[in-house]
Amino acid sequence: MKKKNAQVLGEVIREFFEDNTALYDKILEIRVQRAWGEVLGPMVIQYTKNLYVRNGVMYVSLTSSVLRSELTMYSDRLIKSLNDYAGSEVLHKIVIR
Repeated sequence: MKKKNAQVLGEVIREFFEDNTALYDKILEIRVQRAWGEVLGPMVIQYTKNLYVRNGVMYVSLTSSVLRSELTMYSDRLIKSLNDYAGSEVLHKIVIR
């Protein structure tokens, strides 16, 4: 028996996130945090001490000064790669400490 108000699941989820943009923004921030490990690999994760995203800025604490200077030089490229992985323009700046 068919229900009269049946909708496709993808449409329902899309409508839900359109109504709850703050939740969707948080999901994108989490996606970018996960992208850090996927894009840069396990070696960089080994030197990553703290990582969080707030207001479009990713804050990263590293234990290696050499890695810190390398990533600082390529921060624009890194931002693009992380945003591409997330599928949206989440980051506009990375602060590496």
